[in-house]
Amino acid sequence: MKISWHLSIIFRDKSRQTKYTMMKVVMTILASMLACVVMAQHEHASTAADTLKKSIPKEVHAQVGQAHLMLYYHAPAVRGRMIWGGLVPYGEVWVTGAHRATAWEFNRNIVIGNTTIAAGKYAIFTIPGKEQWTIIINRNWNQHLADDYDAKEDVVRINVTPQNIAALQERLAYGIKAQSDHQGILTIRWEKILISLPFTIKP
Repeated sequence: MKISWHLSIIFRDKSRQTKYTMMKVVMTILASMLACVVMAQHEHASTAADTLKKSIPKEVHAQVGQAHLMLYYHAPAVRGRMIWGGLVPYGEVWVTGAHRATAWEFNRNIVIGNTTIAAGKYAIFTIPGKEQWTIIINRNWNQHLADDYDAKEDVVRINVTPQNIAALQERLAYGIKAQSDHQGILTIRWEKILISLPFTIKP
């Protein structure tokens, strides 16, 4: 009787261990499947967003030292079109985005070239050229395209040299990169062109 009782306990314990092991295996498989589904959904969403024909609203937030800088713009896509000298003419003021003027906001005074710009919100315009671009910072940030653009509202104009990039940038992309606590670079990428604008945070 004692032997039978001991055997019953042993088999019962082994049965519990087997069930526990099986549950761990099943849970591991389910977790792996769920992770794959989540990854697939993320990639699908990214691909779908990149095939949209309309210009996508975007924001950029960056910190350079004590300064917080923000960009608000609409990003058009190439979609097989001729951009420079085609969709975007050379020698004309361009909104450098779509729909509305691109807005650049910062909470500290900055310096571009030799010009100090007070903290606030401004519009970014450009005049593209084959060899040289003009970047314009304008006071009137709240306007449709360049319809209401007025050169009298310009805070600064500065000429920069466009750089050619190998990889196609399908959708217009702005960026702000800190070089130090007092210096940063604003970048504009589209198609196979890169525009860079260095700036300094005024102490």
